[in-house]
Amino acid sequence: MSTNESFADTVEGYKFFKVPDSNRKNKLQLIKSALLVAKHVLSLKPDVIVTTGAAPGLMGILVGKLMGAKTIWIDSIANVEKISMSGNIALKIADRVYTQWEHLSNNKILFNGNVLS
Repeated sequence: MSTNESFADTVEGYKFFKVPDSNRKNKLQLIKSALLVAKHVLSLKPDVIVTTGAAPGLMGILVGKLMGAKTIWIDSIANVEKISMSGNIALKIADRVYTQWEHLSNNKILFNGNVLS
């Protein structure tokens, strides 16, 4: 599942769902995205959900957690100075939360490298 349809090529042979990007500034789009993410997560019944963030990913781990799935949040590499707002919410929901910047790690936020290295 992604907000970018071109990523379908990276999971060829597997189910792929495009969902609209959303954020807290556009409430209607946020609701639309959340409902679509929930629909797909409920239909897939995953054991594990891994997301690299933002509102659609947060909705995914919320629904997944309610279904009993293990959930992993990886905060975006773009968040150099602090954990994102969605990442801070994920700290309360996800089984594990990772940062891609060592200086942002602590006893609740793990660091194991970043996607660029």
